[in-house]
Amino acid sequence: MQPARSRQNWMAAALGAIFVLVCGCHNREPAPNFGTTGSVPPSLEITEPIYEPSNFEEFTGPYAPRTIRDQANLGYRDISLQEAIHIALANSNVLADLGGTVLRLPDRVHTAYDPAIQESDPNFGVEGALSAFDAEFNTSLFSEKNDRRYNNRALGVGGLFTQDYDVYNAELSKRAMTGSQFSVRNIIDFDQNSNIGNEFPDGSWNAIMEAEVKHPFLRGAGVEFNQIAGPKGEPGVYNGVLIARIRADISLADFEMGVRDFLSNVENSYWDLYFAYRDLDAKIRARDTALETWRRIEALYRAGRRGGEAEKEAQAREQYYRFEEEVQNALVGRLLEGTRTYNGSNAGTSRGLPGIYANERRLRALIGLPPNEDYLLRPADEPTVAGVVFDWPMIAAESIARREELRRQRWEVKRRELELFASKNFLLPNLDAFGRYRWRGFGEDLWAPGREGRPPYDNAIMDLTSGKFQEWQVGMEFSFPVGFRKGHAAVRNAELELVRAKAVLRDQERQVAHELSAAVSEADRAYTVLETQINRSIAARQQFEALQAAYESDKVEFFVVLDAQRRMAEAESAYYRARVEYALALRNVHFEKGSLLDYCGVVLSEGAWPTKAYIDAARRERQRLHMDYTTDAG
Repeated sequence: MQPARSRQNWMAAALGAIFVLVCGCHNREPAPNFGTTGSVPPSLEITEPIYEPSNFEEFTGPYAPRTIRDQANLGYRDISLQEAIHIALANSNVLADLGGTVLRLPDRVHTAYDPAIQESDPNFGVEGALSAFDAEFNTSLFSEKNDRRYNNRALGVGGLFTQDYDVYNAELSKRAMTGSQFSVRNIIDFDQNSNIGNEFPDGSWNAIMEAEVKHPFLRGAGVEFNQIAGPKGEPGVYNGVLIARIRADISLADFEMGVRDFLSNVENSYWDLYFAYRDLDAKIRARDTALETWRRIEALYRAGRRGGEAEKEAQAREQYYRFEEEVQNALVGRLLEGTRTYNGSNAGTSRGLPGIYANERRLRALIGLPPNEDYLLRPADEPTVAGVVFDWPMIAAESIARREELRRQRWEVKRRELELFASKNFLLPNLDAFGRYRWRGFGEDLWAPGREGRPPYDNAIMDLTSGKFQEWQVGMEFSFPVGFRKGHAAVRNAELELVRAKAVLRDQERQVAHELSAAVSEADRAYTVLETQINRSIAARQQFEALQAAYESDKVEFFVVLDAQRRMAEAESAYYRARVEYALALRNVHFEKGSLLDYCGVVLSEGAWPTKAYIDAARRERQRLHMDYTTDAG
């Protein structure tokens, strides 16, 4: 038997096992060499952001920006509102808006990745919170050489003590949801020293297997506390799985609000484009009428006949060019802010800005199409003109139940309630029960195959498995901070946070009621104005036709006819603006009562949870039903 060689082989095997475990846990990469001075080498200096350039043609398309002269060469593609929404959702991982937030404040933009980012957050996500209850493996290997003189001749040789000592420790520990800590531990040590009384002068081995459990009775105890605060929770720091799940639900509510605002902006741009087309049609008709009038007056002017005076010809010509300018602006538009969310009302108040090109580019930007193609998008849907009456008690109750901001704040209130519950646990002292059971083995060698026929204490593994040496330990640990100052501060802070969250929720509910009331009132106003604009448009056309006939009979002045032309054009444009305002007013009611996604035919669904989550939910539901049944029976 060669103990020294056995010790070397054992250490090499243990080091090899640790090396395999470490290499299997992560990919090894060579560490960068920064030289002796610690300076960064030129190859690692960053002079500009590292990026992969995008294919810019993917966003711009092969066509140049449109001009007024391109109108005759452009085609049209009719698109419905539902199709626009479908294209927008299919192309938009980033829920852009019309205010340029994606360029100015990219961190505030909602994206399709936000819920998954929150869910997968290693510190504050659900999986990160659950990882605190994962089993953990720890291992260590130490070797030491001792050489000293004791004031005791019985130690070593005349008080001179030398020792080679190696110890290997491997432990698997697991924390339960109740707060209990379970551990299984294996300890192997080798001791070769110069004590003259040693039975085995070449060294001896100890092999130990032990199981340990530690359970809290007061602070840190209970499934609910550990699910709220987590096993490593501190006063004011709560990161349990329930809190993490509420963060994920808040993130989902934020995402739903982002989708809602995005759909609202798509519809705003769609109806803005509809109005731009109708406004252009009205101005083209007015221009053509003015052109016909001018030509008639010009013919009289050239013939020198009555009614063709120079001032009348100039008036008719000025009227024509005025409408021509309006047609040009109605075609191209100006770079002004169109209808968008939170520009007067939450869902968007109609701006009614002219300009087909400008409004079509806004719609293209929202739904993810290139800014320029060889055709123009043209709305195929018509805004409704049917009167809609809302049942106020019903929609008020629906808004309180479905409004996304209220749902988000309710999650915040629930979170603060859970934190208040957990904070009270820190007013309790630490009272932990502790238990350990150990098997020991001792031997001249660590392990030798073939157990039969070997003398006692031949090897430590044989002695360990015999169960000859068994030990146990039980006990209690008790401690507490005098005064519990931090615990009381945590409770007070949690109470204030809860009161604040409830106050915010109450004020949000009040504001939602006011905004819904304003939206319903606006819908009624828009419908009433729409009816008025219909009558105005009819009256304006009849007035123009009557004045045109009267002028031809020499009964009215010419400027009255020109004024009637302008009134007729303005009335027609105002009629289409009123139709768009009414369509958006109806949409705004659905926005305020939290049903806009249903109104647009959009459904959001969350991905499947882990199977364990469904099992836990089913078990809790059965417990709740059992408690309800017991309460009713009592």
